[in-house]
Amino acid sequence: MKEDSFLKNSVLLTASNITTGILGFIFSIYLSKLIGPVGIGLYGLVMPIYNLFICLMTAGIIAAISKVSAIYKVKRQYNNISKTIKSVASFNVIWSIAIGIMVFFLAPYISKYGIHDMRTVNAIRITCPAMVFIALSNILKGYFFGVSKIVVPSFIDILEKAMRIITITLLIIFFKANSITALVTLAYLSLAIGELQSLILLFIYYKNLSKKTPSSADKPERASQLLFNVLIIALPLCINGFLGNLFGTASTLLVPRRLASAGFDASTALGMIGKFTGMALTIVTFPMIVIMSINSLIVPDLSETISRRDYYNASLRIKKVMKIAFLLGLATTVVCNLIPTSLGQMFYSRDDLGAYIKIASLSAPIFFTSSTMFGILNGLNKQSIILRNSLIVSAIEIVCLYIFIGIPGVNIMGYGITLFISSSISLFINLREVQKHIYLNLSKSNIIIFTLLSILIFMILRGLTTNILNNFITIRNIALILITFSIFIILSFFGIEED
Repeated sequence: MKEDSFLKNSVLLTASNITTGILGFIFSIYLSKLIGPVGIGLYGLVMPIYNLFICLMTAGIIAAISKVSAIYKVKRQYNNISKTIKSVASFNVIWSIAIGIMVFFLAPYISKYGIHDMRTVNAIRITCPAMVFIALSNILKGYFFGVSKIVVPSFIDILEKAMRIITITLLIIFFKANSITALVTLAYLSLAIGELQSLILLFIYYKNLSKKTPSSADKPERASQLLFNVLIIALPLCINGFLGNLFGTASTLLVPRRLASAGFDASTALGMIGKFTGMALTIVTFPMIVIMSINSLIVPDLSETISRRDYYNASLRIKKVMKIAFLLGLATTVVCNLIPTSLGQMFYSRDDLGAYIKIASLSAPIFFTSSTMFGILNGLNKQSIILRNSLIVSAIEIVCLYIFIGIPGVNIMGYGITLFISSSISLFINLREVQKHIYLNLSKSNIIIFTLLSILIFMILRGLTTNILNNFITIRNIALILITFSIFIILSFFGIEED
């Protein structure tokens, strides 16, 4: 039953996240047509600032709430769940509003000395209420994950992403915006409105669910103790998320400076950043939706399995998750190297993204697999290890970006090289930590066989599809994507699990 529940929730959450991912992808395409590469570059420079303070407000809360909710649910201590939600929400309201006010007043300094572009001041200020909304939404999402109520929250996410496209269109018409500054600001205003809508709907569903929750005879724990139980789990993840995003923000702000030192003017540099990170990388990392879904569910699942000392099934679960991620990455690499230029044409109506898509996709198998380590180590209650290793990888990433992007002949392609190096190191050091606690005995022969099969599939598909449907790019691309991923789905059923 537990296996069935995990698989069912994984499929539901993955389907939901794919839908929201497609809508988010459509939004990014629509936005790129509205504001162009330079506008996307500006939008991308503000996003790390937003993510940085979101992490400071709420990183680790979803994982922590889901873990304690799952435990209390098993013990049927429903009063502790509701009291935990109230305690954490009270704390987060005060904490997030304080940070939001600070960011609002520091926005001019962040734009001038951090981003070095004063056109982002209003966009940063608009993100402040969105930060508060998402901080509260994450508490409710953690609860829903913990008690396995994911259908309605998933639908709410889908609705929020769908409405964002409509919202930004109405905002542009209402404000008659035509400058890049105004358009980028309105893009973040549509994000803030979407987060508010999501919070309201999640809260309504939570209240309805609370009315149907059985009452508990046991006396609940003190509010301070319940808050402590969550914070002791969330704090290391919060520090990890904040420092990781701090390094990520530094990396993002470093890129235009290194491109300038490589001889590119500011406008060209922003355009290159927008094309690589805002377009090419968006295409390559789209399948990461599946990994994110699994990461959300494997935390409470592994926690419960390990608490029963069922290391055998924990090992099997980890290997299956890693296998899915690796094959998903291989499929992505095959597709992105088969039709790189036409992917850029299909999604962004640009024929200059092919080289970017190719270099970014080479990291997909390693990057996707390394991304599963966060959920796995978190499920094993190794938050301090996540923090330490994330800092190591982030430092390496900054050094690599500084070196490679500053080389004129490499320039923005250095981002792809950095992704490959940092993902490889991340996978190695995190996997080593997992192996210290759970014996995995990964099959090296399977890794080699799957890699060679990927090369063979690429060569066969390239030979079969050359000069076919050249006048129907979209149909050809969709057919190739479906065929490639279907082949790798079939391959996922093969490969001996060694124990």
